[in-house]
Amino acid sequence: MSKVLVIGAGLAGSEAAYFLARHHVDVVLIESKRVNKNPSQKLDSFAELVCTNSLKSLKPDTGHGLLKQEMESLGSLVLKVGKETAVPAGDALAVDREKFSRRITDILTELKNVEIVDEDVSNPHELIDKYKADHCIIATGPLTTDNLSKWIQDDISNADFYFYDAIAPVVDADSLDYSKLYFKDRHKPVSEEEGENADYLNAPMNQEQYEDFIKELQDAKKVPAQNFEDYKFFESCLPVDIMAERGVDTARFSCMKPIGLELPDGTLPYACVQLRKENLLGSAFNLVGFQTRLTYSEQVRVFRKIPGFENATFLHLGSVHRNSFLNSRELLNFDLSSKKYSNISFAGQITGVEGYTESASMGLYVALQVLRKLNGLDIKSFPLETGIGALVNYVMTVPKPTPSNINFGLLPPVTLTKEQRRLRKERKKIKKGLASKRAQESFKDFYLEYRV
Repeated sequence: MSKVLVIGAGLAGSEAAYFLARHHVDVVLIESKRVNKNPSQKLDSFAELVCTNSLKSLKPDTGHGLLKQEMESLGSLVLKVGKETAVPAGDALAVDREKFSRRITDILTELKNVEIVDEDVSNPHELIDKYKADHCIIATGPLTTDNLSKWIQDDISNADFYFYDAIAPVVDADSLDYSKLYFKDRHKPVSEEEGENADYLNAPMNQEQYEDFIKELQDAKKVPAQNFEDYKFFESCLPVDIMAERGVDTARFSCMKPIGLELPDGTLPYACVQLRKENLLGSAFNLVGFQTRLTYSEQVRVFRKIPGFENATFLHLGSVHRNSFLNSRELLNFDLSSKKYSNISFAGQITGVEGYTESASMGLYVALQVLRKLNGLDIKSFPLETGIGALVNYVMTVPKPTPSNINFGLLPPVTLTKEQRRLRKERKKIKKGLASKRAQESFKDFYLEYRV
């Protein structure tokens, strides 16, 4: 029987290990967090969601929804467990992160052909020899340990590679003043029955409150970047304090936009902070879009200025961490194997994708390609029209590493009929619908032929 070494038990590594084990491959899954946690890790269990608890949209006419459909066809462990541990989040898939992580750990631990090793890896070649593995998948993500990062830089990349990411705080539900808050999902009418059954809790602000809050964010003390680096953040996941620095109205048109969040009396607040349940009990809330660089003491001081947060207790405060990414275009083949070492592949966020489902999908993609290699079968790129194919094509063609989420802009454009082009207000929706339908058909045809 073939054996594969998987380094890293995050989303991508967990997906890869599960996929290969289900296809009768022996797996050695190595994870360092129990012996050497990084600053963002809190749990001992696998597939820890260190930022938000949301896996984004389930709707097929969105990039994330499309990607989820393809992942389910590949037997995704992340989506299977995600749905088992889901918390209310409208059209999105959000999870109770502790239950989610614990369940994935239990499933992988119970697989007879998966051996779990707690170790901080410094040289993959030594472990390949030690375990007599046929192949190695490095899925350590952007939070790769110093030891393995040094090996990658010394032996693979020969260049600095990093971005910064930020985490949003989590607040204790019992510490909030609900007389100043209201439950409502965006764009959904408020009914007498809705109340706490809504997926989101909202903290409305008038113009004076909002502008004072933005000024506090601008003036608050921030954590400086490390090692004389500049902060480089993803545009799709900017800290709220950076939004404040970009202009007084930036946050009001982003994470604090009030559109669709009418107050119980029917009026629209000037701005609004949305809170999403962290668990099914509703005992904690995540501040949606409130990733931050603020120091811990400043987070408590400034965020208590949000209406209803005057006496708030924070279960987790926000933080920033350095993320590492490969220049995949220069260093990897299209199956995400190393150009230098054919028996080593990379999977997940370290390849240049950004986001939970994106990372997990790359774990599935690499596992499938490795399985085909082990079975002596050919390797093919996924169609560009599919979500997974578009993501792989992006990281393999972008001139400079710039991590990206899945979005329809990565897929080839669709052609509209004359009648469809005339429907200007509906044009964007029509394009997404056509791209989604084409992607689903393309993936189905491809996978029927390509699966093992």
